[in-house]
Amino acid sequence: MAGSIALSGTQISYIGNDCREIPEYIGKTYGHFAKRLDLSLNQLRSLSGLNMFPELEELIVDNNQIGNDVRLPKLPHLHTLTLNKNQLTDIEALLEHLAEVTPALVYLSLLGNEACPNQLVSPDKDEDDYQRYRYFVLHKLPQLKFLDTRKVSRLEALEAQARGEYMKVVKPKRDGASSEANVDSNPLPYTPLPRGSRDARNHRGLFTKCRYVYYGKHSEGNRFIRNDQL
Repeated sequence: MAGSIALSGTQISYIGNDCREIPEYIGKTYGHFAKRLDLSLNQLRSLSGLNMFPELEELIVDNNQIGNDVRLPKLPHLHTLTLNKNQLTDIEALLEHLAEVTPALVYLSLLGNEACPNQLVSPDKDEDDYQRYRYFVLHKLPQLKFLDTRKVSRLEALEAQARGEYMKVVKPKRDGASSEANVDSNPLPYTPLPRGSRDARNHRGLFTKCRYVYYGKHSEGNRFIRNDQL
């Protein structure tokens, strides 16, 4: 059954229809003139069918099931892409792909994905974690003017050019061991943390540089030490 479509000039909205793929009839009917396409609040796992939207300038795919293997066709006019609240855990392949197929892209938002360590969805991450993520994204896509909710500053762009390649989150390779298979067969509940940092057995650093300062404010034991015990 066809879902509801909202049409306003060159803007097409197909929101909240729980579809797993872009309906073919939308591309055939509206793709040749659509400049803005909103596919939020569906169950999309791929973006096949976007080849019918050659004039697309804005693409909104928030709150779907898009994963690391997502692929887009060549979209030379696309300047805005939002993939908030999807299933992206490792964005390096995505960023390299976007560099090839969306040369005009200047606004990208990835909030709410595990690969984006934003404090709003990752309470145990801090501003330094998020800033390293920004440097890595801007290193891969230096033409961006806005990333997530922030404008890219000149100093930030220079820093990304100089050090961004070293800010990648390192993920452990699967060795096929049975213990790893058991972990994968029992997936953890949703967490915005990268998978490489969720395993307590993995003690490797996630970044090439780590800075940690202990302030003692999270130590519950300190509350119960009496003077005669010191």
